[in-house]
Amino acid sequence: MWIPTDHEKYGVVISGFRGTVSHGLPLEVGDTVQILEKCDGWYRGFVLKNPSFKGVFPATYIHLKNANVRNKGQFETIIPTEDTVITEMTGTLREWGIMWKQLYVKNDGDLFHRLWHVMNELLDLRRQVLVGHLTHDRMKDVKRHITARLDWGNEQMGLDLVPRKEFSMVDPDDISVTELYKLMEHRHRKKDTPIPTSSHHLFLQMKSLMCANLGEELEVFFSIYDSRENHPVSERFFVKLNKNGLPKFPEKMERQCTLFVDLGSSDLRKDIYITVHIIRLGRMAAGEKKNSCSTQYRRPFGCAVLSIADLLQSERDTRDSKEDYMLKVYMCNTESEWYQIHENIIKKLNARYNLTSSNAGLSVALQLLHGDIDQIRREYPVLFTRGVAISRKLGFSDIIMPGDIRNDLYVTLEKGEYEKGGKSVARNVDVTMYVLDSEGQVLKDCISLGSGETPVSEHHSFVLYHNNSPRWAELLKLPIPVDKFRGAHVRLEFRHCSTKEKGEKKLFGFSFVPLMQEDGRTLPDGIHELIVHKCEENTNFQDPTCYLKLQYCKGNLHGNSQPVKASKETFWISSFLCSTKLTQNGDLLDFLKWRAHPERICDILSKFKDIDGAEIVKFLQDTLDALFGILDENPQKYGLKVFDSLVHIINLLQDIKFQHFKPVMDTYIESHFAGALAYRDLIKVLKRYIDRSIEAERQEHIQDVLRAQEYIFKYIIHSRSLYTLATGGQNEEEFRSSIYELFQSVRYFLSIESPGSSIITQTQAVFLSSFPAVYSELLKLIDVREVANLVRDTLRSMPDVLHVEYSLEAVKLQCIAKTVESQLFANPDSRCILLPVVLHHLHMHLQEQKDLIMCARILSTMFCLIKKDSTETTISEEVDMLVDSLLGVLLRTILEISNRPQPSGPAIRLQFQDVTGEFVACLLALLRQMTDKHYQQLLESFTSRDDLRDFLLQIFTVFKILIRPEMFPKDWTIMRLVTNNVIITTILYLSDALRKNFLNESFDFKVWDSYFYLAVIFINQPCLQLELFSPAKRKKVLEKYGDMRVMMGCEIFSMWQNLGEHKLHFIPGLIGPFLEVTLVPQADLRNVMIPIFHDLMDWEQRRTGNFKQVEAKLIDKLDSLMSEGKGDETYRELFNSILLKKIERETWRESGISLVATVTRLMERLLDYRDCMKVAEVDGKKIGCTVSLLNFYKTEINKEEMYIRYIHKLYDLHLKAQNFTEAAYTLLLYDELLEWSERPLREFLHYPMQTEWQRKEILHLTIIQNFDKGKCWENGIILCRELADQYESFYDYRNLSKMRMMEAAFYDKIMDQQRLEPEFFRVGFYGKKFPFFLRNKEFVCRGHDYERLEAFQQRMLNEFPHAIAMQHANQPEDTIFQADAQYLQIYAVIPIPDNNEILQKEAIPDHIKSFYRVNNIWRFRYDRPFHKGIKDKENEFKSLWIERTTLTLVQSLPGISRWFEVDRREVVEMSPLENAIEVLENKNQQLRTLITQCQSRQMQNINPLTMCLNGVIDAAVNGGLARYQEAFFVKDYILNHPEDGEKISRLRELMFEQAHILEYGLAVHEKFVPQDMRPLHKKLVDQFYVMKSRLGIQEFPGYARVSPIHLTNGSPRTCRNPALGAVSPDGARLVNRRSPLSYPAFNRYSSSSLSSQASAEVSNITGQSESSDEVFHMQASPSTSSLSSTHSASPNVTSSAPSSARGSPLLSDKHKHSRENTCLSPRDRPCSAIYPISMEQTQTLNSQIGDSCMPRSDPNLSAPEKVMNPTPSSWSLDSGKEARTCVPDSARLVSPPVPPRPTHTGSPAKTYRAFSPQAFDPPPAHPRSPHKSSVQSLTPSPTDYQSLGPVYNSPVLSGSSSSGISSLSRGSVTETTLTDGTITCTLIGSEELIKRENGTFACMPPRYNLSEHGTGTSRRRAPLPHSLSVPPSGEPPALPPKPHVLRVHRSEGENRMEEILARPRSQPRKVSQL
Repeated sequence: MWIPTDHEKYGVVISGFRGTVSHGLPLEVGDTVQILEKCDGWYRGFVLKNPSFKGVFPATYIHLKNANVRNKGQFETIIPTEDTVITEMTGTLREWGIMWKQLYVKNDGDLFHRLWHVMNELLDLRRQVLVGHLTHDRMKDVKRHITARLDWGNEQMGLDLVPRKEFSMVDPDDISVTELYKLMEHRHRKKDTPIPTSSHHLFLQMKSLMCANLGEELEVFFSIYDSRENHPVSERFFVKLNKNGLPKFPEKMERQCTLFVDLGSSDLRKDIYITVHIIRLGRMAAGEKKNSCSTQYRRPFGCAVLSIADLLQSERDTRDSKEDYMLKVYMCNTESEWYQIHENIIKKLNARYNLTSSNAGLSVALQLLHGDIDQIRREYPVLFTRGVAISRKLGFSDIIMPGDIRNDLYVTLEKGEYEKGGKSVARNVDVTMYVLDSEGQVLKDCISLGSGETPVSEHHSFVLYHNNSPRWAELLKLPIPVDKFRGAHVRLEFRHCSTKEKGEKKLFGFSFVPLMQEDGRTLPDGIHELIVHKCEENTNFQDPTCYLKLQYCKGNLHGNSQPVKASKETFWISSFLCSTKLTQNGDLLDFLKWRAHPERICDILSKFKDIDGAEIVKFLQDTLDALFGILDENPQKYGLKVFDSLVHIINLLQDIKFQHFKPVMDTYIESHFAGALAYRDLIKVLKRYIDRSIEAERQEHIQDVLRAQEYIFKYIIHSRSLYTLATGGQNEEEFRSSIYELFQSVRYFLSIESPGSSIITQTQAVFLSSFPAVYSELLKLIDVREVANLVRDTLRSMPDVLHVEYSLEAVKLQCIAKTVESQLFANPDSRCILLPVVLHHLHMHLQEQKDLIMCARILSTMFCLIKKDSTETTISEEVDMLVDSLLGVLLRTILEISNRPQPSGPAIRLQFQDVTGEFVACLLALLRQMTDKHYQQLLESFTSRDDLRDFLLQIFTVFKILIRPEMFPKDWTIMRLVTNNVIITTILYLSDALRKNFLNESFDFKVWDSYFYLAVIFINQPCLQLELFSPAKRKKVLEKYGDMRVMMGCEIFSMWQNLGEHKLHFIPGLIGPFLEVTLVPQADLRNVMIPIFHDLMDWEQRRTGNFKQVEAKLIDKLDSLMSEGKGDETYRELFNSILLKKIERETWRESGISLVATVTRLMERLLDYRDCMKVAEVDGKKIGCTVSLLNFYKTEINKEEMYIRYIHKLYDLHLKAQNFTEAAYTLLLYDELLEWSERPLREFLHYPMQTEWQRKEILHLTIIQNFDKGKCWENGIILCRELADQYESFYDYRNLSKMRMMEAAFYDKIMDQQRLEPEFFRVGFYGKKFPFFLRNKEFVCRGHDYERLEAFQQRMLNEFPHAIAMQHANQPEDTIFQADAQYLQIYAVIPIPDNNEILQKEAIPDHIKSFYRVNNIWRFRYDRPFHKGIKDKENEFKSLWIERTTLTLVQSLPGISRWFEVDRREVVEMSPLENAIEVLENKNQQLRTLITQCQSRQMQNINPLTMCLNGVIDAAVNGGLARYQEAFFVKDYILNHPEDGEKISRLRELMFEQAHILEYGLAVHEKFVPQDMRPLHKKLVDQFYVMKSRLGIQEFPGYARVSPIHLTNGSPRTCRNPALGAVSPDGARLVNRRSPLSYPAFNRYSSSSLSSQASAEVSNITGQSESSDEVFHMQASPSTSSLSSTHSASPNVTSSAPSSARGSPLLSDKHKHSRENTCLSPRDRPCSAIYPISMEQTQTLNSQIGDSCMPRSDPNLSAPEKVMNPTPSSWSLDSGKEARTCVPDSARLVSPPVPPRPTHTGSPAKTYRAFSPQAFDPPPAHPRSPHKSSVQSLTPSPTDYQSLGPVYNSPVLSGSSSSGISSLSRGSVTETTLTDGTITCTLIGSEELIKRENGTFACMPPRYNLSEHGTGTSRRRAPLPHSLSVPPSGEPPALPPKPHVLRVHRSEGENRMEEILARPRSQPRKVSQL
């Protein structure tokens, strides 16, 4: 049975549990669980991180922990009782763990490893805390380390700043907001600005000395040297080295390392150096023989220096890491310079020193440490545990601590002056030093050469060779105990060191100096010139009295009873005392011994102020005892001087150097002071000074007295306490009376008003600054209320006016601040007395906006106290006073501060921000302290509605300021949450006042509007978007505050419902803000707020009958808001469903539904756009989505400005993707909206303010530039002409010239540069997972250069990585449309050009035609072969039908996008007969084209013609045409299909026509065939006659007897236009034989797959002849959309049936081979498909048309493909691979017209040479003039407007969309006649046949203009597409209809052509001021 648990409430999982049992709860190790029930070893509960899921788990898997339970029962919560630091650390580590893994994913290795290291450290520290064996100090230290690491990690991971107090997190509800702000600010400042330290330490480690000539032991001395003052800063550090240059005692670390301590900030400057002096121990000369002398001497070796600046720079670079240095060692040139060698090196006096050896170097490690020595011990414990020598500073540090004990006398052996002593050379002087006591005993270990080595009892100086005036400058420390100092002296013995073998040291003199004088003073600091007393070598010094009586120092005869003979020998030393126990000051000694000279007391007190402060504090207690002893001796006589001396001591302790001695004085007062009667004299003297201050001229001493009043009162109060204790409280009234009299004098003194610059004002300021320190002393003896009254009266006595000096006002406020911070104000009883005067001064300063920082400090302290005492009954009254006095002025202050301009200086700006935060915290604290009663009283206190209105507006404005993101730092989330909680609580109180006072007749729009805007801003704050928080953080916020957004949303809705008809005032102003609120991803908030839109629509409908304002505002705001990342698919559905449900009962339902639908569709597109823009790369999705959105703004909602903005966004995308053509078309949309006018346009986007003409000019130039980059020069020419016309109209000939030159350059590029024809692909996007603009739609995409089907398929799969590729080309089923997935269906399609007439003109170069084959394409086709009825195995052509699918786009390609949606799909079935006719027509056209190109020498070799003839003739011989005869010319077929009679006749004509063309082609071939291919030619001729005989052709019909190249350009066909074929009632829908569907260019090859069988059969061009049956059936199979095809991509295949169709049930497997061959579209079938080829040899073509084709490099292609296909692969010569793009109807460039050309009058007629094999000339010498002629022919325009005509084929290299290769031919122009709107276009070649008379032909010049006026000179305006047209001036002839209109609504096919053409052109829509 499950029973609730009583104690087992909380635990941690110690073993994982899968939860496989019934109702089991899965657990992971480390999870924390809350236990609800237990039963037989099982618990039931939940994991704290997922409380919604409850289950059971084994009790043994849980480690129970103590916890407190709140709200016991169903909704109980658990609070662990463990240490709060541990709780925080556990939660933080869990959060870090998740983010740590994300760092690894993001590849942030540095932070990943650092965080891992810190996490391990925290786990180790946590383990130490949990063990519980730490001392209190160690625990505190561990917690400090934990919190420091937690804060570091939170900062690095972007988490929130945690406020802490004593290492524990604080609950914001438990402290005041002002205290919370202080904690946050403290941690923030601590994080940002490290606390500067004034104490520094230098760590030094000696490593080794590297020198080649070592062999003796060395002594190394380190010290810090001040080169500015020329004296050492520290004592020396001494290291002994062995003969190898390594430390002599390596095992003793303390002998190798030192810490130079107590360096001040002034000691870290560039002229401070580390000096190193090295002394060797050995022979006198380094080169002496070993046996010359056995005595060792201390001799100079070398010196090195290092600037402290180098160390500081290294510290900045390496961040406190220890750094190794190698110091060069130098030696002075002469030993006499040794004492100053370090100075010479520093000054770089190179002549005085040199290197000891070339490789000598001293290796040391150095590191600077910062902080006091205790901090260093904590942070670097290893230094002190392993041992380090402490090298002290010479003298005291900048701050003297009371506990410091030093007693060091530093003596420097400076120099000596000696006589030769009868020697011929100078002496080698050795100085031996001893320290002896008064009895002559040597004091042991009292001479220290330096730290690092133990002191010695005697010291020998180093010896300078042959020098009678040696200078040593050797610093020694004498650490003599204090008790042995008196009577001690130093004796210095001088010996001459012989260099002889014995090495004797002979004594020749001595000196001595006493260390303390008889009066107790120690040896004075400074240089002492000692007398050298001569003596014999055997002199006995055991009895010091024999020489202590002698004179020891020149000029000092003190104590000397025996005069000495004048001596020329002298020795100098210098001394420096650093002692806390000894003094050198005689005046201080006299003061301390005043009883010995009572008559000199006045003189002693007078000299007291001249004593050095350091000496006084050293003997502070003795000094104070002596001072109060003198006062007790005679108070009347000495009282004033003792008081002055006491003031001097007290003020001395105010100095920063001695401030740490204040505790010493406090201790003295509490424990040692015994002056029970002193209070009387102290009060009396103090009152005297205060009374005199009013009249005194000099106030300096009085000010000193007032500065010392704190300690004066301490002495007074403690003296009175001692008196009371001794007498039992006598004279209490006297004492109180004297205190009251004193304060009366103070009040009078403060009440005096004087000019701000007067001395009295300065004295008042001094008093006020020190007065608050007196409060705590007075409270010791006087009741708290009495003290409060004294203080209140004193503060009230100050003048209220602010006209006195500002500095005094600041001091007053500082006094108030100290009062508020004092113990007196913390007491509730005294606070109620002091609060009015404090508030009075605060209000006065805030009103004047003065001393704001101090005011904020006072307020902050007050609110902290009030929060602590919130349980007190008096708090409510205090809050009342605060609200009445401060609320209004606080609001005004915050507004004033916020509206100030930001200061420029960083320090001032920081101050500005600080004071703002302080006041905000104070306001929040006050508002949080207010209760219902306070709010009620506040609202009732307003006497008028205007006052209440002003207050509400003011507080709403302040709240808006508080919500600003910049109000608090980013990581202050806790502070922001507290702020928001206070704001929403206050708004709930104020909303009632808003409803009661400002509705109905009293409605005030401004107040309500401010309220709503505040609410909206509140909800949209980033800190309240809980969805962005981690789960743990979100859970904490919800538990503590709930979702404040929902609370505010409900309040908005409630207030909105109260407005009634006043809602109209907020339309449309609040639509945008409310929309922003509803976009917040919170379901409850959306459900509350979305219905408001129904209200808005309803009220606008009532007022105006529509809701256009609501619609316009919604649409405007949606774009900007969703582009910021707001909104999602759930919101779109919710918006739609809620509003539709609300609207369905309204009378305006239909218009409402329309609006909702429009907004919903816009959301769909905006969401898609936002999702697409998240990808960094520019892909089709981005462009397609932008196009969809752009069209929506234009067509559906007509938002012009948004339309133009998205035009430019699309333009930028195209530029980024290098789709220059598409970019040009896109910008053309904006260009169309402008006119050539002088209307001014405002600044918009990146356009400056300019006229419409100027902007249109800029756009034109930009578009032309992009057309140029996209190789779409034909379109660029049109714009050049339009711009040239404008320049010409303004006589701007300079720019006109540039335009003409640019136009000419474009013509050159068309003729000279290579352009590639792109492939086109149909893509279907099926499934619900696609974006809305793609979902279940099909598109045709224009591929990139060189991009074939497989590459395109891969690109699409990369863009949609989750898509599934469909393996068939059939229309998908409904299940695919509705599937929750993505399906892609891709196959290649063939473009159907509209401008067929240009393509049929054979005289036009193919690279010009190339542009029209792939540009301005609306329609595309795809053929799928299939069999109807019974399939004839002998002849498949009888049942082979073609299913032709024609796709019509919504816009033509190229345009503003690379892909456009399919608008209409038409499916037509072609009968076998029609298929045969189309095949023959295409093949005949191909043959004619090749023959014409060969005749006109457009091809450089004859191989293409050879292979084509071979393919046709060989296929016909082996049964190709015969199969058609068998299928369609038999009697059964003719009888069964009587309706096909005309078609059968047409097929027969085509067969005869083909035979005639072949005959003529063979004649041409014979003319040009190379000699090595003559056998092949002969074979072709023989096979041709075999073919004719099989076809039964003996003579050609009469109509074909003319030249095979008939028409005007030599076509072998009769020039006729067959009518449209009839559509049989039960047959297929037919198309015109000459329609674009019938004549695809044969040389366009797709990347579609070609079956391996077909490839093998096509390979018969190499000479392998197939059986006639197989070859006859071999047609190209349609390409496949299968993405899994393993076949090579054949360039010959353009139809795109799927590969799966090859295995379709329609055809048996045995016939798949034949079916795949027949599936090839006629446009792309290889020559061998119907006409098998038998070749004996095949030659690979290395050179193709126009010198620009190379053999195909694809190894998978068959031989015919490699030879015949002129389309380049990846080897293409077109190196400039330009991207392309596309345009809607309004901006379409189509079939550009022919540029007008001037008439060439008088040009001679040209001779026409018939197209016969004999008529060919040699190849032309000039590429642009194929025929030799004295008159240059006219160059055809590539942009001529042409009527629709059949497509013909050309073997020219194909490529990109607007490209062709420079295959040159004679030019042509178009002669266009306009009559009644009809178009008549006659193609006139440069050698056009005008008439044929007697074998001669004349060439007529072209007309100049459109009309038939031969002499007209007016310029013809070129017909432009709609997007480029310019309104005509005057009444020009009617222009031909614009081809662009053919793209609009072709639902009825070609029959609507005339109707569409007749439609007038719509005027472009204009943009207002854009």
